[in-house]
Amino acid sequence: MERAVVLRGLLLASLALHSAASAAEDHLAFVSCPIVRDTKTVPCWLAEHEGETYYLGIQTDVSAPFSPPSLGHKVLVEGEKTDEPRICGGIPLRNVIVSVMPERADYCQTLLMAEDRYTLPFESPRPPGPSRGRLAFSFPEPEKVMPPYKSRSFQLRYDFDGTVGFRHPRSLVAVMEYASQINARSIVIKGYRGRTILSNGEALTEREGLAELRAKEAANLLQGAGLTSPEYVVTWDDEPQTGDASQRRIEISVDP
Repeated sequence: MERAVVLRGLLLASLALHSAASAAEDHLAFVSCPIVRDTKTVPCWLAEHEGETYYLGIQTDVSAPFSPPSLGHKVLVEGEKTDEPRICGGIPLRNVIVSVMPERADYCQTLLMAEDRYTLPFESPRPPGPSRGRLAFSFPEPEKVMPPYKSRSFQLRYDFDGTVGFRHPRSLVAVMEYASQINARSIVIKGYRGRTILSNGEALTEREGLAELRAKEAANLLQGAGLTSPEYVVTWDDEPQTGDASQRRIEISVDP
């Protein structure tokens, strides 16, 4: 009986290690020029790495989970490879995050014309043309909170070297709504910056002082929007957090 239990434990441990190794092997992090390919509906974005082409996403509203990059700048691409059919000629990435690097790279200007063999296998969430960012400021009805009130944590994640962008208002509004409903006594904000290990072994570290900037910016935005009654406790850890994109963040605690 004990032998069977031990063998089962060893098997489970082996499977866990194999799963972790496979996940690490599938994870990609690389810096490359973005490529935009036109289609009959909306453009799609691609990037090349070690001789392979990867599909990043489509040109859509700025509030979408995928933030379209721009030509003239390199991008940091983070995500996991999939076995799904190619889209626009590229391998789709799961949980993809694309960060536009601030430095100009004028040679990143590849624009591919539409070809009949490259079509999107899904309906575009919006028609072609400028979106005017309308979805970025369209919010669902706030959840009604009933007493007893509890502390609630929120997290804002950032692009590499980035500060507040179009997709963050939704999260900040959620903080404001909850704080207003529970008549929050304090709001605790802590900022972090990250270090990303690329697939080639190199490390990219966000600029110094960014953890402080992110934390103070969030506090200023909340106060500027009228959330002034709670006490604000704003701190930061400027030591780079090594890991995936989740390390580039601020954590907000709303306390009754």
